[in-house]
Amino acid sequence: MAVKFNSIGLVVRQDMQPRQEAIRRVVDVLERHAAVLVHFLDFDEATIDFRQVGLGQLVDEAELVISLGGDGTLLTAARALVDKDTPLLGINLGRLGFLADVSFDDFESYLEAVVDGRYTVEERFFIEGRFYDGDRLVSTRIALNDIILHSYESASMIEYEISSGGDLIHIQRSDGVIVTTPTGSTAYALSGGGPIMHPSLETLAIVPICPHTLSNRPIVLPADQPVEVRLGQDSLLAKVSYDGHSTQIVEQDNRILITRYKEPLTLLHPEDYDYFEVLRCKLYWSTNY
Repeated sequence: MAVKFNSIGLVVRQDMQPRQEAIRRVVDVLERHAAVLVHFLDFDEATIDFRQVGLGQLVDEAELVISLGGDGTLLTAARALVDKDTPLLGINLGRLGFLADVSFDDFESYLEAVVDGRYTVEERFFIEGRFYDGDRLVSTRIALNDIILHSYESASMIEYEISSGGDLIHIQRSDGVIVTTPTGSTAYALSGGGPIMHPSLETLAIVPICPHTLSNRPIVLPADQPVEVRLGQDSLLAKVSYDGHSTQIVEQDNRILITRYKEPLTLLHPEDYDYFEVLRCKLYWSTNY
């Protein structure tokens, strides 16, 4: 059944300014079906005659949001869509593109299919990081991929304590630790030796970054079990980041409480979307068979 989107928002990656013809091509296709709102991520100046709006206005008015870029662009759009049921579709102009899985070469046929109601719907969950100074809540941030505690100085290790549900998991010395969702398990956590978790799983993984031991391994936990991270007593300063952004300095009296966020993100995929095919393609599995 055809789905009528009266307004479509397009979120464009930072380095797309020199590729205005590509942006124009996407906008022209979208305008056949709906009013189009465009938001450019950190462009130096507006040089294109599109209707350009702020990201907040775009997610308030659009009935469908499309990211044009890579997974980083999609992550930015996804965080802007927190607490909204607006679906998100990614057109890939980046590198790996685990999330932005519509190829730019094929985007026109896929967009026609989407407005005709032919697509796959998938929900992904966010995680919430509550940053405390002692018992005082300082800030709350949202991530789709991961929340990462890492050393303040790149050449130094930190010591941290990590617990779940009030129980200590371990005290570790390493370059940091990644708390990842299934969505983020194919991102930084993958390069750290973490497990690939199917997107349908309600799980979190704790992945140490270059631990100073030969016996440490990633661990997978239920997503409804809170994870708390704090620095050890003798640790140097650290930083915490949320999907690689919103970095905060972490000191001895700080702790980060990480929980599953209550509202999910709605992703749209092509009708023939196959998660394992994406893994085979992006990670070059079965290339000799």
